[in-house]
Amino acid sequence: MWRRLYALVIKELLALLRDKASRFVLIGPPLVQLLVFGYAATYDLNNIPFVVYNEDPGYASRELLARFDGTPIFRRIATLQSEELISAFIDRKDALMAIHIDRQFTRNLLSGRTGSVQVIIDGRNSNTAAIALGYVNSILFAFDQEWAATHSMPNPPANLVLRAWYNPNLLSRWFVVPGIIGLLTLVVTMLVTALSIARERETGTYDQLLVTPLRPLEVLLGKVIPGFLIGAVEASFISLMAVLWFRVPFTGSVLALVLGLFLFLFSAIGVGLMISALSATQQQGLLGAFLFLVPAIILSGFATPIANMPQAIQYVTLADPLRYLMVILRGTFLQGDGIAELSSQFWPLAAIGLISMLTASLFARRKMY
Repeated sequence: MWRRLYALVIKELLALLRDKASRFVLIGPPLVQLLVFGYAATYDLNNIPFVVYNEDPGYASRELLARFDGTPIFRRIATLQSEELISAFIDRKDALMAIHIDRQFTRNLLSGRTGSVQVIIDGRNSNTAAIALGYVNSILFAFDQEWAATHSMPNPPANLVLRAWYNPNLLSRWFVVPGIIGLLTLVVTMLVTALSIARERETGTYDQLLVTPLRPLEVLLGKVIPGFLIGAVEASFISLMAVLWFRVPFTGSVLALVLGLFLFLFSAIGVGLMISALSATQQQGLLGAFLFLVPAIILSGFATPIANMPQAIQYVTLADPLRYLMVILRGTFLQGDGIAELSSQFWPLAAIGLISMLTASLFARRKMY
């Protein structure tokens, strides 16, 4: 038995290593995933952009803000003159948080009363917001301890008032569940389309297409439509579960969400068909799909902010269709965005879909003729 098992193992290894495409799939994905996990999958925060609205002319507020300016964790991008300007910076994601110091801050501290510092933070990404608040608390605690020791005060003088926009309770479910819509839709769509042409070729039925009157474009559409239907059903079901079961608020435009999902399916199916057209067997198609899926999920901003990734990796994310869908999903669910606000996310999806579809059509035509 052991001799037969040994012979079978050797045969499978030789069959796998003799195929050039299979050798690439065996070597390429581990290297790509190692680089992606090593550089992109990080929860550390550095250079957190923030704005300041300081109404206090006293030296205590300047001393407190100097602690934020002196650490590499935070990066002040603007000093505001009115409270109304805060919303613009957080809405555009130019700043993760805003620090608002009351005009009586120094006077209250010198008189032995509690000073008020308000931190307004973007709660759309609850994990990032929680980490940033931890850093804020550390800086404020150190300031309190030093001020109390210097001025012989028994209690910490400053009082932190927190306010999270778009996710008031910082529930991670509100952040994660909309992202899962895109993640699962991508996985299902890729698996359906990446194996379609490869399955035909492996079973021998692909050769029968050569003697039919079907044109390559018709064959391609026959592969695209099932993927659209399955992906649309999957995305619709998860979206309904997010609202009805998980109680994630939907505050944006339904039309913007539908348009975003349509363009995302168009791009994901194009990538899946391109992989399938390049694959000679279902195994290659499956491995090719996972070669695309793992980096696409990590680089999408689903779990880690794209802004924290190295600049070179951020450029790579521009080719990831899931990146744009994440912005659409969280914008429509939490931020109340419509088509106008999300227009910058629609055209990259359409471009990725068009390029991938044309490439898949070219590969399929070359295989048929």
